[in-house]
Amino acid sequence: MGNSTSDISAFYIVGINYKKTDAAIRGQFAISNEQYEKLLSLAPAHHLTELFILSTCNRTEIYGFADNARQLADLLCSATTGNRGDFLDMAYIKRGAEAIEHLFLVAAGIDSQILGDYEIVGQIKQAVKFAREHDFVGPFLERLVNSVLQSSKAVKNQTELSGGTVSVSFAAIHYIRERYTDLAGKKMLLIGIGKIGRNTCRNMVDYLDTRNITLMNRTEQRAAELAAETGVGHAPLERLAEYAGEADIILVATNSEHPTLLRKHLEGSGAKLVIDLSIPCNVEESVAALPGVTLINVDELSKIKDETLQKREAEVPKAKAIIAEHIAELMEWHAMRKHVPVLKAVKIKLKELHASGLLVRLTGEALPPKDEADEQIQRVINGMASRMRERNQGGCHYIQAINEYIGTDANVAN
Repeated sequence: MGNSTSDISAFYIVGINYKKTDAAIRGQFAISNEQYEKLLSLAPAHHLTELFILSTCNRTEIYGFADNARQLADLLCSATTGNRGDFLDMAYIKRGAEAIEHLFLVAAGIDSQILGDYEIVGQIKQAVKFAREHDFVGPFLERLVNSVLQSSKAVKNQTELSGGTVSVSFAAIHYIRERYTDLAGKKMLLIGIGKIGRNTCRNMVDYLDTRNITLMNRTEQRAAELAAETGVGHAPLERLAEYAGEADIILVATNSEHPTLLRKHLEGSGAKLVIDLSIPCNVEESVAALPGVTLINVDELSKIKDETLQKREAEVPKAKAIIAEHIAELMEWHAMRKHVPVLKAVKIKLKELHASGLLVRLTGEALPPKDEADEQIQRVINGMASRMRERNQGGCHYIQAINEYIGTDANVAN
């Protein structure tokens, strides 16, 4: 098979994002945790052994080693409501170094719908953790993701790329503040407290100066814990119609395959703002037709006026320079990995040479103790590795290594 994890040219990313698709289309290819688990169980049948899937409100992407990009697309679309043909018509496909660079740009927030969105880091960590738990993360992907996360952290700490309105959840708060000059007496309902929901809840408390908020979640205990932590209320999901009808502002972040907030929950309950942070959309589309109801989704949130955008855009070259440094380090590590079999083979031969007693016959000197010989061999191997790295070449280095080892033994004896 061509999808060797030692061959970067076999590493692909296939995906769609906000640039060519709207929230409704992205929803057809969004991957829930249940779908993710199913896809990983099907991966071996598609001859895929190392991959992970990133599905957020901005994008759905599959990263992995394959013989070709269609293998990855076939696997992804085997669990989506959208079909493979439509997916490939809209998808971007990147391979090798270009695919690696793409992941670095995504993790830094440079490729996000809201420039500098740092929530993507947690989503990448979660996606890779899930794949790792199912044995789909090998040495290369592990090193790649670690390098990507280090790079993203450096961009966060050394630039102002993530200053201002830099996430969908914070954009929702910004939108609410612009729409309501006074939130006193306004009842707010947040449905769903996954990663985005938790961030939204904390942003609501920190920036809206209100705790007139009720949390709902499929697992009520999680809602109760976050409510206790942030000083807001919570209620069971079974009372959704009651609380939705009373709320002035509703935010939905449930990450469900089907709508959570339905038209029947809101009919006849008056004016309200409904913000859908989910992909696929988790608010029934017909809610927008109700009198007095304003329905906003993630695509519309991303278009709100952002006074910090120009400043963040000016930080992009600095961020890309940081990324370039981390990519160079990764590629150097990968280049050295190609030499590991040769280095191991030479080390074994040198140890065999020492054990055979041939050195005694060649040099006329007594053999050094085993521990001392092992140290000498390791020094020779380290020097060999250094030369291979500097000259970027492999090949057979047995003769030079043996000469160096013999020379070392002779010098020690003298």
